[in-house]
Amino acid sequence: MTLKVIMKTKDFVAFNKPAGVLVHRAYGMKPREGEEVLSDIALKLFPEIRTVGDKPEERPGIIHRLDKETSGVIVVARNQKFFDFLKEQFKQHNVEKHYVALVSGKLLGMGRIDRPIGLKPGTTRRSVRARNMKMVKEAITDYRAKKMFVSESMGRAVYYTLLEVIPRTGRTHQIRVHFAAMGHPIVGDTMYGPSGNALGLTRHFLHAESLEFSTLGGKRIRIEADLPDDLKQALEKLE
Repeated sequence: MTLKVIMKTKDFVAFNKPAGVLVHRAYGMKPREGEEVLSDIALKLFPEIRTVGDKPEERPGIIHRLDKETSGVIVVARNQKFFDFLKEQFKQHNVEKHYVALVSGKLLGMGRIDRPIGLKPGTTRRSVRARNMKMVKEAITDYRAKKMFVSESMGRAVYYTLLEVIPRTGRTHQIRVHFAAMGHPIVGDTMYGPSGNALGLTRHFLHAESLEFSTLGGKRIRIEADLPDDLKQALEKLE
């Protein structure tokens, strides 16, 4: 598998992660035959990351994550100094993340979703309202509607809204859980939305479009990843 490098410096490398690729394996997870994860590929390309991170033996250089089926910008640290520096920026909410998402239904204007997210007992699913949730944490997501689409299915109008999404916190599945809780699930998200979709997607329509942060030298930079072809084609169908 080829992994596109968007930007490379002495401190970090930014990749455009394809959908369907794990960022790193969970502890103790054995690799499947032929399967590569982002951390494996990054390690081959940049061997110096082998000793970088909190647990470099599990996730060398990895500071943040994207869900397996989410595409877009991900940054890998090439030295411990930058790893610690960027990790602190994430902790202080000084990293700005912008996503592109297509959701079901009409969602106008702009808004904020401020609802804590927890783990549903006995599952890997997250929720904002399940009983006896574990690991409940603050979660805030801002959004702005960019464009609305309407198509026809079974003789009735079906609406979709293209959004710019800015998560202010970094909880697992945050964007997917928040919009599902609003009644506007991410298109193609079979975990938090309906199974199947009319647009022919094989994954959910969520793309990490950009990441903005400060370098060790104090410069503010923004790294962007183009929308992948499968998501472009879904929008073309709606056009």
